[in-house]
Amino acid sequence: MSNETTPAILQPGLESLSKSFEPAALEAHWGPEWEKRGYGVAGHRGTQAPQADAPNFAIQLPPPNVTGTLHMGHAFNQTIMDSLTRYHRMRGYNTAWIPGTDHAGIATQIVVERQLQGQGISRHDMGPTPSEARKNFVAKVWEWKEQSGNTITEQMRRMGDSVDWTREYFTMDDKLSKVVSETFVKLYEQGLIYRGKRLVSWDPVLQSAVSDLEVENIEADGKMHYILYPFADGPQLIDGVMQKGMTIATTRPETMLADGALAVHPEDERYKNLVGKKVNLPLCDRQIPIIADDFVDREFGSGCVKITGAHDANDYACSMRHNLPLITIFTLTAAVNENGPKAYQGMDRFVARKAVIKDLEAQGLLIEIKPHKLMLPICARTGQVVEPMLTDQWFVAVNKISPQDPAGKSIAQKAIDAVHTGQVSFVPENWVNTYDQWMNNIQDWCISRQLWWGHQIPAWYDEEGHVYVAKSEAEAQAQADAKGPGKKLKRDEDVLDTWYSSALVPFSTMGWPEAVPASGTKKTQDYDLYLPSSVLVTGYDIIFFWVARMIMMTTHFTGRVPFKHVYIHGLVRDAQGKKMSKSEGNVLDPVDLIDGISLEPLLEKRSQGLRKPETAPQVRKNTQKEFPEGIPAYGADALRFTFAALASLGRSINFDSKRCEGYRNFCNKLWNATRFVLMNCEGQDCGLKEHTKAECAVGGPAHGYMNFSQADRWISSKIQRVEADVAKGFAEYRLDNVANVIYDFVWNEFCDWYLEIAKVQINTGDASQQRATRRTLIRTLETILRLVHPITPFISEELWQKVAPVAGRSGPSVSIAAYPVSQPERIDAPAEAHVAKLKTLVDACRNLRGEMSVSPATKLPLYVLGDSDFMKAAGPVLQALAKLNEVKVFDDEAAWTKAAEAAPVAVVGEARLCLFMEVDVAAEKIRLSKEVARLEGEIGKANGKLSNEAFVAKAPPAVIDQERKRVADFEATLSKMKAQLLQLEATPSKS
Repeated sequence: MSNETTPAILQPGLESLSKSFEPAALEAHWGPEWEKRGYGVAGHRGTQAPQADAPNFAIQLPPPNVTGTLHMGHAFNQTIMDSLTRYHRMRGYNTAWIPGTDHAGIATQIVVERQLQGQGISRHDMGPTPSEARKNFVAKVWEWKEQSGNTITEQMRRMGDSVDWTREYFTMDDKLSKVVSETFVKLYEQGLIYRGKRLVSWDPVLQSAVSDLEVENIEADGKMHYILYPFADGPQLIDGVMQKGMTIATTRPETMLADGALAVHPEDERYKNLVGKKVNLPLCDRQIPIIADDFVDREFGSGCVKITGAHDANDYACSMRHNLPLITIFTLTAAVNENGPKAYQGMDRFVARKAVIKDLEAQGLLIEIKPHKLMLPICARTGQVVEPMLTDQWFVAVNKISPQDPAGKSIAQKAIDAVHTGQVSFVPENWVNTYDQWMNNIQDWCISRQLWWGHQIPAWYDEEGHVYVAKSEAEAQAQADAKGPGKKLKRDEDVLDTWYSSALVPFSTMGWPEAVPASGTKKTQDYDLYLPSSVLVTGYDIIFFWVARMIMMTTHFTGRVPFKHVYIHGLVRDAQGKKMSKSEGNVLDPVDLIDGISLEPLLEKRSQGLRKPETAPQVRKNTQKEFPEGIPAYGADALRFTFAALASLGRSINFDSKRCEGYRNFCNKLWNATRFVLMNCEGQDCGLKEHTKAECAVGGPAHGYMNFSQADRWISSKIQRVEADVAKGFAEYRLDNVANVIYDFVWNEFCDWYLEIAKVQINTGDASQQRATRRTLIRTLETILRLVHPITPFISEELWQKVAPVAGRSGPSVSIAAYPVSQPERIDAPAEAHVAKLKTLVDACRNLRGEMSVSPATKLPLYVLGDSDFMKAAGPVLQALAKLNEVKVFDDEAAWTKAAEAAPVAVVGEARLCLFMEVDVAAEKIRLSKEVARLEGEIGKANGKLSNEAFVAKAPPAVIDQERKRVADFEATLSKMKAQLLQLEATPSKS
């Protein structure tokens, strides 16, 4: 009898649960509630304080740009981090997940400058003097940051991220800025920071050096220009033929104005006699030498290349080797400067290109121009072509050993050793090779940027150009005064590369240097609890820019590694495997997947800010095709489950929003299962009353006696295996395995099998069996909710609040409850075997139904011969699960054969079974004979194809495999049909 019809039973938990899963309300309630209760604050199980004897788990959030919004990569990355954090919090670790945002020098400055452009002014117009303008501009950026800079942190809350918001940092905070100055001064004093003229990637619009991370190499249609450089001494012999000069090929003819030499390979026989000779540099009143260098590719073009040391990285290295002049031909805005011929001075580089080509042609020195595919270095922030430029910059000497270093090692070497000694390990471990390759070829790190927003370099100059590096202007002045009083100082205008301050985050957020304990003191501060952190979770695209630099800076300044493990995950791409990019119109906003978005706003969103505005109609068309009705609201839990299930060790994650639908269905399934369990358990005797073993042995309902069925023991056994698999998945950073194991158990084992069995046991069992089933139901469900909480926090919290009291588990929140731990002693192999056999029987009945073309709604009797004890015990459950109206067990074969008549037979173990249905034998023979003939015809056709040599030679392997599989399937079905036909032949027709 259903408990719904028993008014005396109070079921407040069930009554407070809505009929269906609606995520928005749960998320709106539980997110702020967890934060209010301080469960994310670093410490032990939400107490906001560490427990002395507990292990520690710490994780640093890769700080997103303060300008940004949460993109799919962030959401994926944070799902992994939050799942790990919630898991360890529930495991009883002292847990700290430290959040923060990066001041993002370039990106932030561009945002505010664009706002100013909208008002018709530039940053330089913001004050009467450059220093006043800068001061006012920086104040404007801070104002913008306060108003708009918290978008991403609010979106993190929407994802359910249980970070410690009390420790949230911004990389321009006073505390972190102090560490920036401290480390800069120390490195300078150690001789590891210097200022020098080096070739850097330069953005002429931004007028700043940019890091390699800000540069995207885009394939473009360019041109290859073949240009003749005449020999200074008249025609020369090349490969047995007299030639007027050397031919070079270049995609950037304007840079020839800065050429320092032509280069050939030293072993190139064509040019050996020319090395040391000179050529006239076209359009310039200069001669340049022909040199030999083995970096020249003999197969490219003519095998002769021009060397423009101040405007090409490879040429720069070559120029340094051969002591060639480094001629900078461009101003910082990429116009031709005074080093170029007067005819081109002041021209933009691309205007100069056209003029150079025209003049070369006029002088008969342009041999030809061919179309050429090339890679253009584009600044991702401004869209401008980056120019290699020789400028004065500040550098960290990463390969130099400071005389003051006690270990006698360079910064880079310490970072290499940290990984090679196993103090830092990579998951997957093959990323060590990438790390090594970069670290072993590492160049000095350019840390200066020509911006106004950022950490201004703590260096001051006197009128004579002497530099004073200090933590403050007062300290710099004191240094200057020591050389002679009255010196007037001017601060270096550059700011530090954003990656410099983010490289310090592992220790700057932990109170360094004040927190470094004196020897013998008690170690309870963040610095000792959470440095090194347990794991860094990041995409492979910033191994060099952030991961390696954190290892370098942390090992150098603290003697510790920043983290023990580096879990490198793939990058999220769209469903077709293409990189998600707003400029390509294929991005997905995680919040749109949580809340849903209708088609029109989605079309509008995706067609804005495109790299090529003319592609907008195609972008709209593609979007409409993929999301004809917009995106439904999946909720944060379904999105998180999708990310977790995709978190394999691969390089790219192809995100298909349809997967979200499947995991939204999983949440629905869990919700409905909870309603069923509460309906049958809340307010009922679930065997949770205290009783002694002796009382239980006496038996009877009054003493809480429980008679657990094989199915009850089976589900309890299975969950032990699931708990072990989940623990292994978390330990190996395989969230895909965690998600898939839980999904399979909840959907298939618990919902599809155990709940159906439990219905039968509650409806047909005695009090002790019902009590045992209810206890198993409620306890298993409560365990499931704790198991799934790290991945789906909102639904698990909401349901746990209703389920835990019924299951006899106390506590204010599932997020600080103990995580389930496998108890191997509870694994029950006989019970697992029993249910496996039961499942096989049910499947056999379903297959028989299929063979007989009987609707699942039609109930038939099952006639069984053999394995009588099992069949009698399993009868009620088998009857319910296989939709039977009777399970009749025969001991006599003749009686069973007579009863079965012509029904198809299945063999399961030692039992033979059939579903009985009155059959018109003559009509069935005709039907089966036709089906046999059809199948034989299909097999003949398929075999004909496979024996045709022309077909096999031309068809793709997949098509051939498919054809072979068809033949195998046809033959299996044919065999069954023939057996049935034989059985019918032996069955007399009823007159």
